[in-house]
Amino acid sequence: MTKSFSALLAFTLVSFSEVSLSADLSAGEARYKESCINCHGPAGKGVASYPKISGNTIAYTTEKLEAYRAGIKQGPNSSLMIMMAMPLTDEEISNLAAYLETAKYK
Repeated sequence: MTKSFSALLAFTLVSFSEVSLSADLSAGEARYKESCINCHGPAGKGVASYPKISGNTIAYTTEKLEAYRAGIKQGPNSSLMIMMAMPLTDEEISNLAAYLETAKYK
């Protein structure tokens, strides 16, 4: 690995670690139950044509929600997801991503 790549990798890992450490899991769960549970089911387990969204990395979920918030289509339910993601703040996205990373259906 080159020095610059190693430095970038270290910075990225630290950045994502800080996001997960500063995220509020309770707030993420509350926001999930307010806006997401009707389509994605309890703990993001997936329902009908709505995919399972739990168990993904914080980075993946954050990237997807930020793209939807920016109006970028990413699949068959994009119009709905764009509408749902547009009002989310950076903090809410961080909280949702942290909650969904470890959410388990009981």
